Amino acid sequence: MRHVYECPMRWADLDLLGHVNNVVYVDYLQEARVDMLRGHGPTMPSGELAEGTVVVRHAVHYEAPLPFRFRPVTIECWVTEIRAASFTIAYEVVQDVDGERRVYLRASTVLTPYVFSTERPRRIRDEERAVLETYLEPAERTPRTPWTTPRHDEVGHYPVHVRFSDVDVYGHVNNVKYFEFFQEARILYTARLWRDAPRERIATVVAQTDVDYKIPILFRPEPYDGWTWLSHVGRRSMVVESEICDGETVLSRARVAMVFFDQETQRAVEPPEEYRRPLLEALGTSR
Repeated sequence: MRHVYECPMRWADLDLLGHVNNVVYVDYLQEARVDMLRGHGPTMPSGELAEGTVVVRHAVHYEAPLPFRFRPVTIECWVTEIRAASFTIAYEVVQDVDGERRVYLRASTVLTPYVFSTERPRRIRDEERAVLETYLEPAERTPRTPWTTPRHDEVGHYPVHVRFSDVDVYGHVNNVKYFEFFQEARILYTARLWRDAPRERIATVVAQTDVDYKIPILFRPEPYDGWTWLSHVGRRSMVVESEICDGETVLSRARVAMVFFDQETQRAVEPPEEYRRPLLEALGTSR
């Protein structure tokens, strides 16, 4: 069984291209996930799976740009795997367009029940497992791409300042905000690489984002260190990796596949040489 959530859209959700921003999609997924876990009825005491879980990993694949509409966007979500101390939720963000079902995004989230008083994960209880099984559509695990060796240099450094509004009721930075941190770091990184390129910036769109959550980020006045580097440059795409650290401790890592995009044709394009050359130099290759 799939849970269906109708998520209202906001004008502020859009980016400069007039599409829903990649970060906002993850906010939509969170709304759908919480609605599913809170809609279980009286069989799960205190709604603990809705309010007592932490995100371990997000994998988000952007299928098509989502424009603003005055009607809600539909999010279907279901469970693909239940383990001893974690479970995986899958999603599809869809709308009916001219009588056809159009998928704009597919994603998955690994979550673990968490005891916030002790800051430790816990096992899934039998009654919780029974509820999760009502949404179960088993799926094979997707092989994970290994992370590359981090590169910490000044061009890729971004100080991550946590705002009070970034923090949830448990004192942790909300999982959606990590996508925002990584986006800000990525924009600054490419701006530095392209500082001598023409002023009319080439458009890029996010195709895939994977984020691993290792240690909760907390609110504090001192910034954390964000580091960003290139791990691949293709003909029409590039892969940017990032991590957020507290000293030598890695708190979270991200991998983002980005596509160079022509706004008029709405298609992937090869970037001009003045944009491609700095990327290859940062990658450490000439082609």
